[in-house]
Amino acid sequence: MYGPNTEYVIDREREFHAIKYLSAAGFGAKLLAVFGNGMVQSFINARTLTPEDMRKPKLVAEIAKQLHKFHQVEIPGSKEPQLWNDIFKFFEKASDLKFDDNEKRRKYETISFKEIHDELLELKELTGLLNAPVVFGHNDLLCGNIMVNDEEGKLYFIDFEYGSYNYRGYDIGNHFNEFAGYECDYSLYPSKDEQYHFFRHYLMPDKPQEVSDKDLEALYIETNTYMLASHLLWALWGLIQAKMSPINFDYMEYFFLRYNEFKRQKQSAISLAKRYLTGS
Repeated sequence: MYGPNTEYVIDREREFHAIKYLSAAGFGAKLLAVFGNGMVQSFINARTLTPEDMRKPKLVAEIAKQLHKFHQVEIPGSKEPQLWNDIFKFFEKASDLKFDDNEKRRKYETISFKEIHDELLELKELTGLLNAPVVFGHNDLLCGNIMVNDEEGKLYFIDFEYGSYNYRGYDIGNHFNEFAGYECDYSLYPSKDEQYHFFRHYLMPDKPQEVSDKDLEALYIETNTYMLASHLLWALWGLIQAKMSPINFDYMEYFFLRYNEFKRQKQSAISLAKRYLTGS
């Protein structure tokens, strides 16, 4: 996300471990060598997607098929989903920051971390009822991390820094949030029909039209509940970056943008999930 200082975000050892297996499975650039604190990978002859590309039905279908394959990759080691570990780690750091900049400090002091903590606990409990499959997720599938060779029609996922075992719905919901593009225009979040187009190609890449309505609905609920977790995670990440990152980007404002979008989406998404879980 926006090329931050990632001191408080990326586990490099975890990243290098995963890349070895992802590369062997055909994802990203071919891994040529790993050394000390770096690696050498092959060149990918492709262009990075634009936010507009993310909405094109043909590319949406290809991304869904590729993500289906990605989620089948087995990475040796612990398969514990990292979402809530990461979010609460971010919460702990984000809630104990000190800002020298007066404007940042003023804005920071308006944040209710008790409210955020309560939101996290409620959402964690609700998502736990969905029994979402645990897969190895990319966890940052924005347009800048997807490349395509237009002549060959070949799609590539790149940049696996945030990759970890995680909930399927989180990886997809986070990807849908990225339809908003770099301007974070959340009016571009995919409609139900657009999501169903993705789900069909994700669930049954070879026979997308044979996916049942029941399976479409279940994945729709799962994805749009975990979508909320994506907003909370990146909101907290933004606060940490507001303190740590040397990049000229308003990360403090990014926190409020993501947290406000979470609050805007919360009632409808949670109500939908509860109705689904109770069969009402």
